[in-house]
Amino acid sequence: MPRMAHTADTFLGKLNGPWHKRALQVFLVIVLAHWAEHLVQAYQVYVLKWPVHQARGVLGQAFPWLVHSEVLHYSYALIMLVGIWTLLPGFVGRSRAWWLAALVIQFWHHIEHALLQGQVIAGRTLFGSPVPTSIVQLWFPRLELHLFYNTVVFIPMMVAMYYHVFPSASDAARMRCSCALRPHPATT
Repeated sequence: MPRMAHTADTFLGKLNGPWHKRALQVFLVIVLAHWAEHLVQAYQVYVLKWPVHQARGVLGQAFPWLVHSEVLHYSYALIMLVGIWTLLPGFVGRSRAWWLAALVIQFWHHIEHALLQGQVIAGRTLFGSPVPTSIVQLWFPRLELHLFYNTVVFIPMMVAMYYHVFPSASDAARMRCSCALRPHPATT
């Protein structure tokens, strides 16, 4: 795979150099807002005992059509994929390995949403289902599956962030951004 240009004078170079810290902060706000929506939806179903079709998170209460739109879900999956991929060059060493793991998992999550979106666009469902259905949804309900997907993408992202903020001495020496707070003894 060809390496992306990331010299300091390009937009991508700045995004993964002097702007990396701010870009990660903005991206984390987007990730946490989405994560919160899934947690609220799970709370509505499992604690408040709302029917799944009425459990629409926070935004979905005001805009019910929004949460039922495959475009919304696919767009978020794509934003996550592009965000993780775009910010990857700013990571080195151990943090890069974890960030890359999040990228691989998010790629699959994106494929699942692309399959759902494709069924909506084509007006045909797969697997004999009355509604658009992803592959893993054949075995797990959609609510739980997407809560799981968001969790398994979020965990390696947070581990990557830890190793990025507290890098080993050798990783800190290779970083092009100011994200590191200080080398941490546990990461050396």
